Amino acid sequence: MPELGNEELIPWILDKFARHGWWKAKHTSFDNIAKGTPSHLKDKIEDAAKQLIKDNFLIKKPTGYGLEVSLNFQRKEEIFAIIEKWKIKKG
Repeated sequence: MPELGNEELIPWILDKFARHGWWKAKHTSFDNIAKGTPSHLKDKIEDAAKQLIKDNFLIKKPTGYGLEVSLNFQRKEEIFAIIEKWKIKKG
């Protein structure tokens, strides 16, 4: 994976969540977001994910075993538009 900025990481994260179906009640650990990527990108991915939480694209679900997150279903159209624009740009 080449060096990426937030303009690449944010749609990448949204796409990963959409492909896995992490909407509403289906969620994943915040720590899993960077899973499968080079270790030097982990901090950037976590920062981008925190921005997505702040911007209300990801919804937090605090649990006793850590922070879980899922896509905000109410912003589904926006999320798919961001992903589609990103795929067209990179393709």
